[in-house]
Amino acid sequence: MKSSSVLSWVILALAAIYFFVPLFATLEFAMRQLPDSGFTFMFLGRKHSFDAFVTSIVSPDFQLAFLRSALLAIASIVGGILLVVPTVYLIRLKLPQWRSPVEFVTLLPLVIPAIIIVFGYTRLWIVPSWSPFKTGLATDVLLAVGYVTLALPYMYRSVDTGMRAIDIKTLTEAAQSLGASGFTILFRVILPNVRSAVLGGAFVTFAIVIGEYTFASLLGREVFGTYLQRIGANEAYEPSALALIAFAITWACMGLIQFVGRAPGARPAR
Repeated sequence: MKSSSVLSWVILALAAIYFFVPLFATLEFAMRQLPDSGFTFMFLGRKHSFDAFVTSIVSPDFQLAFLRSALLAIASIVGGILLVVPTVYLIRLKLPQWRSPVEFVTLLPLVIPAIIIVFGYTRLWIVPSWSPFKTGLATDVLLAVGYVTLALPYMYRSVDTGMRAIDIKTLTEAAQSLGASGFTILFRVILPNVRSAVLGGAFVTFAIVIGEYTFASLLGREVFGTYLQRIGANEAYEPSALALIAFAITWACMGLIQFVGRAPGARPAR
């Protein structure tokens, strides 16, 4: 048992080194940018500063791109929840024979490359002369629909796992006996009991949208992913700072998953 414990700690240490050393190197490189005037400090025998982080955050282009990505992420999360939760509920309650076909369909975004999906969207909804998706706002709507598609495998399996852990039939019958409508049953009885699963899929969706590049690039919209690529092609230190910012946002989302999942009332009803 002692040797097994030592081996576990060795594996953990190696994994931590493999994980944190690249992050540390990226951070150290990002801090090499020195301001013309401002706060600097000595680190590893040379001057460093946080000028790359400050410059990146205060940039209007960054703020606009990140705000658009955040709004698209929220729209994609809402759309994914409205699509997946009723679907999984009906399949588990009344249509179990449709489970395998629906699971197959939800796996397609993992098999079909994103560039093919967005090319199909472009040919179908933007190229035709009658298309209503030629304005910026309409293109954002189409982009959000595309993000719902990309996140569908993760959202569906997260919600499906959550509903598998509760007795949907008993909860539905109990709510119906009290005169609840179908809408009330779904959004006031079932949804609160799979809150952790839904939030898990929601934060994964958020992380996907924040880092996505292909859809936004081919649809001609400036989001965080395209902004990061553009800055990376023209600047030296800011891309490293932005990469760390995006990494911190992703891990913050994962931390929220753990926090919400352990919050009081997050446990499914039986």
